[in-house]
Amino acid sequence: MFVARTRELRPLHVIVQGKHMDVTPALRGYAETKIGKIARYFDQVQDAQVVLSVERRGGLGKAQVVEITVRGDGVVLRGEDASSDMYASIDKVLDKLERQIRGTKGVAQAKKRRGVSVRDAVSAGALASAPRKARPLKAKLAASVA
Repeated sequence: MFVARTRELRPLHVIVQGKHMDVTPALRGYAETKIGKIARYFDQVQDAQVVLSVERRGGLGKAQVVEITVRGDGVVLRGEDASSDMYASIDKVLDKLERQIRGTKGVAQAKKRRGVSVRDAVSAGALASAPRKARPLKAKLAASVA
């Protein structure tokens, strides 16, 4: 097991496994250093799991498949890719994970900019105090048709 360092020098546990194959030290080191770079996007990364395998795929023949799962900040990111080269597969999966990270970080930042979340508003009772006017069923159907 490799322990990479995140921004605040907290350890990131990277587990590299081989499915139906032996993982070479060079391949293990490459995967661990690449995953260590992804940890800088998170405040709290729990762990990362890398599964390397060789499978038969249609157009590729024997495909080098990489599956990476990263858990951190309450988010689970997963990516998978297959190509004829294991190193290229690792790079492609990391590109996919970085895109996912940018998307989740953008959503989180947008929620922060909006201010109070719906969950906080409901717990504070802000939405519960506004009475809702009941509409008859015929009015609802007429509004949905129009």
